[in-house]
Amino acid sequence: MIRKSGHRFSETIMLKQKVRARCRFNQNASRSNGHARGAVAAGLAFLIVAIAIGWSNVGRAESPSPVSTGFSREGLERVGNYIRNEIATGKIPGAILLIQQHARPVYFENFGVRDVETKHPMTADTIFRLYSMSKPVTSVAAMMLVDDGKLSLGDPVSKYIPAFADVMVGVERPDESGKPSLVLEPVNRPITIEDLLQHTSGITYGFYGDSAARKRYANSDLLEGDFDNALFAQRIAKLPLAEQPGTLWDYGHSTDVLGRVIEVASGQSLFGFEKQRLLDPLGMTETAFYVADAAKQPRIAQPMPDDRFKGPLAGIKDPMLPTRWESGGAGMVGTIGDYARFAQMLLNGGILDGRRYLKPETVALMTSDHIGPETKIARDYFYFPGANSGFGLGFAVRTAPPTNTAWPTGEYRWDGVAGTFFFIDPPDDMFAICMMQTRSQRGRIQTELKTLIYEALRQ
Repeated sequence: MIRKSGHRFSETIMLKQKVRARCRFNQNASRSNGHARGAVAAGLAFLIVAIAIGWSNVGRAESPSPVSTGFSREGLERVGNYIRNEIATGKIPGAILLIQQHARPVYFENFGVRDVETKHPMTADTIFRLYSMSKPVTSVAAMMLVDDGKLSLGDPVSKYIPAFADVMVGVERPDESGKPSLVLEPVNRPITIEDLLQHTSGITYGFYGDSAARKRYANSDLLEGDFDNALFAQRIAKLPLAEQPGTLWDYGHSTDVLGRVIEVASGQSLFGFEKQRLLDPLGMTETAFYVADAAKQPRIAQPMPDDRFKGPLAGIKDPMLPTRWESGGAGMVGTIGDYARFAQMLLNGGILDGRRYLKPETVALMTSDHIGPETKIARDYFYFPGANSGFGLGFAVRTAPPTNTAWPTGEYRWDGVAGTFFFIDPPDDMFAICMMQTRSQRGRIQTELKTLIYEALRQ
């Protein structure tokens, strides 16, 4: 059963209500894509490079046939020139951009270097810190278990992690001297699996905001030592929630807790389950929680020297160091080729190369807005999806185009704090992935680059 705004609905009813329209779109798209996936506009020299490195294996279409992509060559040149200028002016060391439509690369290019100190060129096999782009991978893994019948969205988290049965909410109230103090109150309802997926659990991060509850996270032993997912879950269950479950979209360690739920439900480690059921079958062989092979470590992209994190972020340390903690929320590393396979599978409605990973209605559910006005779920200053977007189960979902843009509704996406980002656009049967490592420039570049991509498509 699912609890929404104080009401309980069966999962079957909720699924029908939330995905009916999208399923109609998926059915139509599935019929048209069978006839419409295929060749790219001729004459794009960078596509020759892509084919030369075997890029045709990325998200291969089931039944390709020629179709115009709608992208202008001049527009795509402006996209490339923009990134080159960012490198030439010293903003970033390098980047890789892939735009893929109708399951074929429309634009693929490596720019600059992966490390300004070594001057190693950016190549397609460069490994990037994904940070929060780990969250969609973990969310898909959880929904595979939902499809298997081993998880239910309405399940309380305490069913899998008993310590969450005693979780409390931290509320700020004035003490006798009038100063705000933290008071613990019981939860109005249990945290559910759905709450973890849509960031309405009340679990937060400790590196932004200044509420008393957030300070508890920052000043706790949550990320001390070499711990695993089980110990992490035990530790975080002792910390106060920042708000009541189901009341506010609050970005935090929810997906890390979800990783432990996956372990309990599957009987495997998080990476073991993902590797067996998702990563290896998709061909995501470079995606992991650290780079174990010393021969691969020079392939890790580095930010500009003055653009690096001063310490671990959200507990994530050097990707070359082995760790027992498999952070489903921020711990993964990977290549653009790996993530392209993942994105194409989602765009295809859960299937790639004849193998199904998720039911089409599950993908539709994940990429529908779950926190719209009717849910009464609040948004505050830290609502990172932005004013024109809702949030599904692991993805921001565009509900309206920003002013003066050609960005489509129905697009879903996420990014990482180190600079990587992707968006999937079902109406245009396309996705784009940009891999770079920049903490300070990422938001600006993402917005400007995305605008140029859609200008190239709509011209």
